[in-house]
Amino acid sequence: MQTVLLAAGEGTRMRPLTASLPKPMLPVADRPLVCHTADAAVEAGTEELIFVVGYEAEVVRSYFGEEYRGVPVNYAVQTEQEGTADAVRAAREHIEDDFCVLNGDDLYDHEAIAALFDSAPGVGAYRAENPSNYGVLTVESDRVTGITEKPEDPAADLVNAGAYAFPTEARAWLAVEKSERGEREITDVLARVVAEHNTTYTEIDRWLDVGRPWELLAANEWKLADLERDIQGEVAESADLRGPVVVEEDAEIEPSVVIEGPALVRAGARVGPNAYVRGATLLGEDSRVGQSVEIKNSVIMAGSAVPHLSYVGDSVLGRDVNFGAGTTVANLRHDDRAVNQTVRGERVSTGRRKYGVVVGDNVKTGIDTTLYPGVVLSTNARTDPDETVSRDR
Repeated sequence: MQTVLLAAGEGTRMRPLTASLPKPMLPVADRPLVCHTADAAVEAGTEELIFVVGYEAEVVRSYFGEEYRGVPVNYAVQTEQEGTADAVRAAREHIEDDFCVLNGDDLYDHEAIAALFDSAPGVGAYRAENPSNYGVLTVESDRVTGITEKPEDPAADLVNAGAYAFPTEARAWLAVEKSERGEREITDVLARVVAEHNTTYTEIDRWLDVGRPWELLAANEWKLADLERDIQGEVAESADLRGPVVVEEDAEIEPSVVIEGPALVRAGARVGPNAYVRGATLLGEDSRVGQSVEIKNSVIMAGSAVPHLSYVGDSVLGRDVNFGAGTTVANLRHDDRAVNQTVRGERVSTGRRKYGVVVGDNVKTGIDTTLYPGVVLSTNARTDPDETVSRDR
């Protein structure tokens, strides 16, 4: 079984975090998002990984190289973003066997992917609270008989989770017509497989489509919860590390720091003195958390700094961000309703009562800046000292 990993898209709903980094390469715990999916395929016994790349393709190539965890790696380029079937079609010249297709920006429980491999041809299925948002599967016993895209009144809660195990002959079925939304859909390929083969479904217990910044937070909450305590870096005697905390080699925890796990401090990061880190928090490589700073349930990417007397809660900071002293992130609405955020020009609910800010690469805030819940700061944005920011910029 070969595995095709779809990693060509920019991820416009994730902007500004994807301004120069493809969405599948955003950090989730100690590795890029797509690594977790590749790991699931490797552990399921895949014979080859085929990455379909496009936007910022070299970032993916340089990370995975020609081999990943002992498994050969190949690459295919999707030159135009014309849908999932088009993406798999770009990899057609490499497909020589039964093949699995996985979204590079989705997280799946690994056991389910192994079961999907064993039951091919098949599709991964998930029981959704709001099935009308997905392709709903029609099944008889363990056999899939059809799929209906986003029905208004779904007859079942079993939805397509974007994981497929196709027979070799499906390689010739990838040139499907464009759908009403102008894309070549992999679900049209699935429909033909269902029509011509006894196609099973594998129920996936845990699945997350990581499409928007708050879902990146959720992805890190999931994977950081699996941490086991491991202290490799330098930790001051007066520091207090509680629960599942990982401090990688060449990281430093200074005096009087308190870290409540799950938390991951990556190589080269510095924390303290007197800092407080809690919740599911990722401190990226060479990041800096300084004197009397509190970080709660956040992702701080590589090279970013929150140096003095600041608070960051339920937020995502891109790479090489610098927060001026006294920067405060507000992460709770006074009416206790879910925080909204703008995604592709539309205000949408994050579904989170506590949610802070999303900050693009190279942002700098002036001292004593206050950032309102749901604010997005674009790449290279600046704030003035004592400024209160209530709208995106």
